[in-house]
Amino acid sequence: MTGTTRPEVKPAFTTRFAPSPTGRLHRGHAFSALSAWSAARAAGGRCLLRIEDIDQGRCRPEFEAGIYEDLAWLGLDWEAPARRQSERLADYRTALEELDRMGVLYRCFRTRKEVLDEIGRAPHGPGEAWRPGPAPPAEEAAKLTQGRPFAWRLSIDRARARLGPAFETLSFQEEGSGPAGERGEIKAEPALCGDVVLARKDVGVAYHLAAVHDDALQGVTHVVRGQDLFEATHVQRLLQALLDLPAPVYRHHPLLLGPDGRRLAKRDRAETLESLRARGVTPEALRAELGFG
Repeated sequence: MTGTTRPEVKPAFTTRFAPSPTGRLHRGHAFSALSAWSAARAAGGRCLLRIEDIDQGRCRPEFEAGIYEDLAWLGLDWEAPARRQSERLADYRTALEELDRMGVLYRCFRTRKEVLDEIGRAPHGPGEAWRPGPAPPAEEAAKLTQGRPFAWRLSIDRARARLGPAFETLSFQEEGSGPAGERGEIKAEPALCGDVVLARKDVGVAYHLAAVHDDALQGVTHVVRGQDLFEATHVQRLLQALLDLPAPVYRHHPLLLGPDGRRLAKRDRAETLESLRARGVTPEALRAELGFG
């Protein structure tokens, strides 16, 4: 009996829109959501909705409800139920424990203020961010005995040693555009981000690890998101390599800017989609304004 060669089955185009319920959505969110949904529709694929609500100190149920309301108003739909990260914390802890077993994490006892002060005065080489590094063993043991809070950081140096030559060949595919027009195969340079925090006591697991874990679990083949997250791709690509996860294709898009030339942001009280509705703006008009008419 002779065997037959089966054609390679490529995964269906799958992307996601992943807002955090820390405020109401604004035009910038609408642009990003429409970019992802339109890309999925053009490819005959799927666009998932993921609620990134791991920061329980800032996330609110009313803001999550607002996300569903705003997206429905825009005319977008999604597979129900949407994945909520707050319901998957045990999965992220398992991934964190795997990284710890690899020896690529360390405890950082510095406060946010101490870290910012050190960044301001500590020199570092070109293409690298400041990295605090682990405390000496005796000092670490004493602080643990005292019950001092700490964050788990990913050590770039330990990750480099773990991956060996593969560390230097890490790359990702950019089909959109980085802030400086980067496109095509991009060399991943995790040192640009420094030793990022992957978990802390007050928030639990941090964005990088949760996003990488969920993208792989949900079969995301294309990440469509704003250029403000382009730099994050470097360290996320490292996490994918360490955890043996597939690397999606990235499509970063430009950010919407306000009259002051700054990107629209919740903290700057950018006009919300809720407010647009209240003053009579139609979803059709907004879609046309954003280039999706």
